Amino acid sequence: MWALDTGKSPPRSRVFASDRRLPMKLFFPAISAALWCCLAAAASTPPPVRAEIDALLTRLQASGCQFSRNGSWHSGSEAKEHLLRKLEHLESKETVQSAERFIELAASRSSWSGQAYQVKCAGASPVESQVWLSRQLEIIRVSSSHGNRSPAFTPP
Repeated sequence: MWALDTGKSPPRSRVFASDRRLPMKLFFPAISAALWCCLAAAASTPPPVRAEIDALLTRLQASGCQFSRNGSWHSGSEAKEHLLRKLEHLESKETVQSAERFIELAASRSSWSGQAYQVKCAGASPVESQVWLSRQLEIIRVSSSHGNRSPAFTPP
C-alpha cells in the first residue's frame, strides 16, 4: 500500500516488520499451547497403571483398616481421598510408570513430615503402608491373572 501512495518501493525494514507482526502474535500462543499439551500428555499415568492404583485404593477404602499419617488415624475412605490428591500432585510433576512407583513416591510416607504412613487392620499391629499396599497389589495382580476382577480383601 505504501508503494502505491509514493510510487516507490517500501524500505526493507518496513516490509519485514509488517510481515512479522501477525505471525509473531500467533507464534507465542501456539508454542505455549504445544508445550502445555506435551507436558499434559507426559504427566498422564498409563491406563493399566491407573487401573491398578485405583484397585489398590479401593481395597484400602473397603478394607475396614485405618490409615495413619502424621500421627493421626484415618478411615480407608479418607486415606483414599488423600492418596488420590497426592497422585494428582505427583502427576503434575511426572508420569507415574507403575503402581510400585506410586506406592514409593506418594503412598508410603508424608511429604510434609517424612513420617512413614501406617495401616492397622482389626486386631493386627500397624504395618508400614508400603508393606501393606505392596502385598495388596500382589494379591490384585494374582487375582487378575486368574480372571477374578474384584478379589476379596485379605488382611496382612
